[in-house]
Amino acid sequence: MAGMHPQTLRQYDRLGLVEPARTPGGGRRYSVRDVTRLREIQRLSQDEGVNLAGIKRIMDLEREVHAVRAEAAAAIEELRRTRAQLAELRAMAGPFRRSTDIVLWRGEQR
Repeated sequence: MAGMHPQTLRQYDRLGLVEPARTPGGGRRYSVRDVTRLREIQRLSQDEGVNLAGIKRIMDLEREVHAVRAEAAAAIEELRRTRAQLAELRAMAGPFRRSTDIVLWRGEQR
């Protein structure tokens, strides 16, 4: 499907550029996602002139960016939920808010 030599596929697997599923006998089974990744590796190598170490670094950085974006999205969603809860609590506390008036306490007088 990827149109690559088996030795090239083995090398990419060995370098960790792609991680295909394995059959019980140890054969490689490439998903559509794997094939897309293989084509991107081939494009970076042939069209852009990036060496395999550079491709690995690019792919690792893309994975990190994806993870950071997912964490940021989760944090933003948590912030939205927290703000909604705060708004609910403020609405419930409406008439019961504490006064901000200052009271001078003089203690007991004799």
